[in-house]
Formats: sequence, C-alpha cells, structure tokens
Amino acid sequence: MAKSRVLDKRRKSVRSIRKITRTMELVATAQFKKAMEKAVAADSYTKRLVELVRDLNQSGDQFSHPLLVERKQERSEKDVTLLVLSANRGMCGGFNAGVMRLALQRLKNFKYDYSGVSLDVSGKRGISSFKFRGLEVDNAYIHLKDKPTLDKVTELADRYLEDFITDKIDRLDVCYTKFESLSRQYAVVETLLPIVELTSEGDVNAVRDNPEYSDVSLKRAALVRQADEITADREDKGISDLLSRGNRLFDFLPSPESVLEELIPKAFKAKLFKCFLDSAVSEQIARMVAMKAATENADKMISMLTTTYNRARQYQITSEILEIISGADALE
Repeated sequence: MAKSRVLDKRRKSVRSIRKITRTMELVATAQFKKAMEKAVAADSYTKRLVELVRDLNQSGDQFSHPLLVERKQERSEKDVTLLVLSANRGMCGGFNAGVMRLALQRLKNFKYDYSGVSLDVSGKRGISSFKFRGLEVDNAYIHLKDKPTLDKVTELADRYLEDFITDKIDRLDVCYTKFESLSRQYAVVETLLPIVELTSEGDVNAVRDNPEYSDVSLKRAALVRQADEITADREDKGISDLLSRGNRLFDFLPSPESVLEELIPKAFKAKLFKCFLDSAVSEQIARMVAMKAATENADKMISMLTTTYNRARQYQITSEILEIISGADALE
C-alpha cells in the first residue's frame, strides 16, 4: 500500500488542478454568453442579406456581378484560398481536431483540381498544427479569433474581394465550426467566393463533419416538393399573373443592378463575420464542456484518493499501535 504522505501529496495536486479547471469553466461560460449574444444578433442580419441576394438572383432579370461569376479556367490557371478558423488556446476538447481534420481533407482534394492553393489560418493552434505537418501557412492571424470585431473582419474581407475581382484567386473556402445550438456544433467547409454558392438552394455548398448530413438531401427534396405544391395552389387561385414574372414577388428600386452592386459585398462580409462569430461561440462551448468534464473527473479522483489515503493512514496507525503493544509486552 502506498504511503499516506505520497497519497496526500497527490490529492493536493489534484485539488490544485481542479481549481484551475473550475475557474476555466466559469470563464468560458461568461465568454460564451457574450459571444452568443453577438452570434445571435448577426445571424438574423446575415440570413436576411442572403435571402435578398437569392431573390435578386432568381428575379428573372438579366444582370451579373463579378462576385457571382464562377470561374471556368483550366486547372493550370485556377487558384484557391482556404481559410481555417482554429483556436488560440487548447483545452477545448475536439474543437481544433475537428476543424483540422476537415481542412486537411479539403487541401488534399484541392491538389487535384487547382494549380495554386493558398492557406490562411486564424488561431495559434491551427498555425502550429500545420507547421508540425510540414505545410506552409501563407497568412497567419492570431488577433481575430478570441474577440472578432466587424472592423477587423472587414479588412480581411476587403482583401479577399480585391483578390477575387482582380483574378488573383478563383475561389475562397472557409473551414470553421458552425454553431446551431448549445448542444450542436460541427466542423464545416463552406465556399464563400464566388457568391453564386450563397444564392443557391441550401444557402451554401458545405461539407459537414457530421453523420447526419446524409439526410440533408432528403429534407431539401421534401421542401422542394412542398414549394411546388404551394405554387400549384396559387395558380389555381388565379394569381398566375403574379408568378409569371418568375420568383420575383417584389420590385427593387432604383434598379436590381444598383441594389446588387451594394448588397453583394455586404452579404459576403456579413457571412465571413458570421463564420468568425460561430467559431468563437463553438470554441467557448467546447472549452466549457471539456473543463466541466475535467472538474467532475477531478472530484472523482479526489474522492478515490481520499478513501485510499484514509485506509493507508488507518493501516499506519494500526501498525504503530501494534508495535507499542508488542514493545510493552516484551518489557513485562
């Protein structure tokens, strides 16, 4: 049996670790609430912008925008940028691992389809992980992850917009952890440029690190059937003249082209900002859950060590009493 002094030292060490994990859990909870408020506030704004872009794209008018045009060059002329959003710190469960696994898979696929691949990484953990694997990071950002602000993200978005318009890149993908609810976050890769992906059904061309994603096509098909039934209903009621203009149910003033010119860049910036906010919220949730589990495990370990320590202490005391009694009997 281990000595009581050793067990007591281990118990004190575990108690010190428990204080750290408990403190980190409380800090993550407080930061999660702040990040959650920002993410929820930005979610409605982003969704509405995407809906307006989709309405413009489906209005039936003949117009185009440089950010909506999908590049058709040969493989030898196509360049792509992958932006990976990771954490600046660890101790957040599988948050970084999920993003890195999906990012490495997408980089592997890019090698067959694109001649030039640029890797941009936000977060110290992602930067160190790519360097450990011998992959060169073209642009590293460590100031955007903890508390992303619209001004900082807008500067990054402006650079991507300029590179895309000037044909320096033909595609921009973002790998991050998408936030849906407190109990549901998953790694995903979304194509933000060209923005034609945002104007399609389903809102985004995404690859999810989630086994339930196979059911998305079935749900989408059901929604399409439901929309077809609603359309047939309206035509039976004598409003086919309204639908004869296509999917456009309202007018844009002064013109769809002028609205589109202002709306498209804002939609891209809002979407990119939403990616950063989702990643920040998901990181705090992952850290909160991981630290809660670590604290509970520390409590169990302290209880186990306390029981073992008491037994060792009792054994030691009993041994000393027996030695005293034996000595007294020998003197008699």
